[in-house]
This record gives sequence, C-alpha cells and structure tokens, in this order.
Amino acid sequence: MINELETLILSTVQTIYDAWGWFGVAAMLIFENATGITPSEIILGLAGWMLIAEHQLPPSMIPLGGFYAAIGSVLGASIAYWVARLGGRPVIDKLAHWVRIDQAHIASAEKQFQRWGTGLVLVGRVMPGIRTLISIPAGLARMPFVTFFIATFLGAYVWCTLLIGAGYVLGYEWAMISAYLKQWLPFLIAGGALALGLYFWFVRRTPAYVPVRVEDQ
Repeated sequence: MINELETLILSTVQTIYDAWGWFGVAAMLIFENATGITPSEIILGLAGWMLIAEHQLPPSMIPLGGFYAAIGSVLGASIAYWVARLGGRPVIDKLAHWVRIDQAHIASAEKQFQRWGTGLVLVGRVMPGIRTLISIPAGLARMPFVTFFIATFLGAYVWCTLLIGAGYVLGYEWAMISAYLKQWLPFLIAGGALALGLYFWFVRRTPAYVPVRVEDQ
C-alpha cells in the first residue's frame, strides 16, 4: 500500500510539473496556503528535483524557482487574509469547522500575532503549523494589506528557496530516502501519535485565549 501511495504521489506531481512547470508549483502552493491541506515540503522538494536537477539546470535556477513558488504562496495566503478580513470571525469559525482546524490553534495564533505583529507574519512563514494560520489573525486585525503582502512574500521566499534547494541536492537520493522511510515508518507513526497526544493534552490543560471585546470592558 505504501509503495502504491508513493507511486501515485510521484506520478501525479510529475504529471503536473511536466504539463505546467513552475505554474503548477505556484498553483499547488496557492491551494496549500489558502487551505493548509497539501504539504509544501513535498511540493517544493519534488520541484527542486523534477524541475531543476532532472533537467540538468544550474543551481542558479533555485532562487528563481523560489520566486515563482513565493508568488503562489503569497497569493494563497492573501485569499485566507481577505476571507478573514471581509468575513470576520463568523466566517472563520464556519471554515475552521469545515476543514477541521482547532479553534484553540486560531486563538493561539491571534495571541501571538497581537504580541509580535508584522514580525510573526514574516518569521511565521518558515514555521510549520504557523505558516498557514497566521494569515487569519492578520486579516481579522485588518493589518495593512501591503505590509502583509511584503512580509508574507519575504518569509515565503526564504522557505520556498530552502526547500527547493534541498530537493535539488537530495532529489537523486529519493530511492534511499524512501527506503529509510518505509523501514522506519511504523516508528515514525508511533512517535507522531505520541507527540500529537501530548500536544493535545497540553492544549487542553492550557486555558484558551479569549480576546477582550471593547463592549466587555
């Protein structure tokens, strides 16, 4: 089953990249940043391998690929930003329920945004778990869109370029990486389940952050 899933993922991504090139990368990152569903690590890592290394292009293509990917990232993040800004909390609550996002995670992102502001939008783009959520509190707080766009692009560019570079360097070792993953997958799943259980236990013990409304003061 693992072999079949791996083959399906690789063939699907290869088909998209063969047909659309970097536009396909950007399109998948728009979806990823707007929904948080597809993993950018796989998208970008395979892009560095399939679109640069496999075509024997020079490493100088990595920064350019990072630029294309960052454009897709910032467009997807902008969708989440404007949904939050225009729809407000009611729309976000409905969407969070639909895509199974824990409300506590959004509240935590809001708390961190209120503390760090623009800096979190910039640095959060290279932090798994924060990357796709930070657009929501930025929109709810009506952060100036130009500021949001620039900070998001800069952070996304660093993230995308690093992962594309990693794919370029390690892409030829995919067979070895895949073999190790299959060998250690049961342990990774067990460790991940344990980490997830500890995380949710910690979240339930920590009081949720509730923003103070003006009318409550």
